[in-house]
Amino acid sequence: MRCRSSVAIAVWCAGLLCAGLSSPVHAAKNGLAQTPPMGWNSWNKFGCSITEAKVKAIADELASPGLSDQGYQYVTVDDCWMASQRDAGGNLVSDPVRFPSGMKALADYVHSKGLKFGLYQSPTQGTCQLRPGSYEHETQDANTFAAWGVDYLKYDWCQTSKTESPKMWADFPGRSEKEIAQILFRRMSDALRATGRPIVYSLSACCSPLEFSTWAGDSSNLWRTSGDIADTWSSVLSNYRAAIDLQAAAGPGGWNDPDMLEVGNGGLSGIEYRSHMSLWAMLAAPLVLGNDVTTSTAETEWIVGNPAIIAIDRDSLGVAATRIANASGLEVLTRPLANGDRAVALLNTGASTATISTTLTKIGLPAASATLTDVWSGAVTSTAGTISASVPAHGTAIYRVRSSTPPAAGATEFVGVASGLCIDVNSGQPTDGNALIIYGCHGMANQQFAVGNGALVTFGGLKCVRPRAGSLARGTVLEVGPCTGGTEQAFARTPTGALRHTASGMCVDVKDARTSSGTGIILWDCHGATNQQWLRR
Repeated sequence: MRCRSSVAIAVWCAGLLCAGLSSPVHAAKNGLAQTPPMGWNSWNKFGCSITEAKVKAIADELASPGLSDQGYQYVTVDDCWMASQRDAGGNLVSDPVRFPSGMKALADYVHSKGLKFGLYQSPTQGTCQLRPGSYEHETQDANTFAAWGVDYLKYDWCQTSKTESPKMWADFPGRSEKEIAQILFRRMSDALRATGRPIVYSLSACCSPLEFSTWAGDSSNLWRTSGDIADTWSSVLSNYRAAIDLQAAAGPGGWNDPDMLEVGNGGLSGIEYRSHMSLWAMLAAPLVLGNDVTTSTAETEWIVGNPAIIAIDRDSLGVAATRIANASGLEVLTRPLANGDRAVALLNTGASTATISTTLTKIGLPAASATLTDVWSGAVTSTAGTISASVPAHGTAIYRVRSSTPPAAGATEFVGVASGLCIDVNSGQPTDGNALIIYGCHGMANQQFAVGNGALVTFGGLKCVRPRAGSLARGTVLEVGPCTGGTEQAFARTPTGALRHTASGMCVDVKDARTSSGTGIILWDCHGATNQQWLRR
């Protein structure tokens, strides 16, 4: 939403939540959004000119063969749907001119098309466009939404200053804006859950950097990672960059949201719109159309309806991309997929065509042959190790990569008894010195280990686990390096499920007995606790 608050747009954090993200935020326990939600939202194209007739026309178009078949199912009416005041009972009511039939009737119409219905609201005393917010009406509004048949709620932090929401600030003396936001966003989460209706809960903030991804996953299904998007290349890049390093926060049930798609609104070239769609797919972002789908061109329909792109975005593994190269305006992203493939994107942010290259080992696959499927053209090629493309300015080449080399014989995942997470080579790369961590299990090469000839072998036999710098001291970080056959790389599995390092006599241990994704793995005195017990699967 476009912000009417007096709070200035702040500079958003770069990197992993400014201070380093070491643990994922667990998604709201409502069982929804196991893959990134897809649909349409009224704001980008229509703003406050949205009407009941326009929403019905959008629903008709989505329900016709095509977009709904690809997964676009939520039809969400953004700000300006409601009257300027509540009724005598304190209930929200629809704008009588724009939505004369009421929101229950509109939801019924959307549902009759086999689609789902969404609405917008704010947790403060007013919405961005000065309609009544839900402050102190959370339970009442949640019950209203449920009674109307709402399936998706976009809840936007707007009208947040002391002038715009004076009572809210008076009720929380001494609290920061971020602290108040956390209380109010969670308050609506509880109210929605109490209705018993499954409602996807989307957190938004047009103008304040609330760092949702550090705290919002216990109560919501998606959360904004940046300010509002605009139909410009610089805005697409800005919102992408705000999300790319937050991948550890996302996963089934809870997703980073770089905002809606602008594809088809006319401000970008076809190449740039394909990049927009490609980057959102690599981010495992919600795909929410923001154009007038009733007048979409064939090119727009091709971009947003590409089943290969959508399959990457909604891959059931739910692991968002990691950026493994970023220099001179050329970037390489990769993400693991549920069937063992890797998605790879080569992004050129520069002003002229450039060749961008990476390798199979850099994307976390064995250094052997692989099949590359160009996600946009469908062309299938093979490689003996290099992935390379000539990418036009502002373009993105994106491939689905399938290795022809199976994991090493006997390789399995080692799952921590305490955490339920897997031993993982950080960043997914077989680079000497990359540390071991625990991470959500996904079965890719950097989580496949075999105990062979006393060594803990990974990446199809390419690398072995060793103590950093050859140290035998307690607390030493475990990392990967070339397989040497030396005693410093020797490990043995014990009857209790521990992995004992032969030379030191110590065990493979999760630092400080933590259970959060990204925690380092070290050598420590063997004590038999569950943070030293590993199940093979």
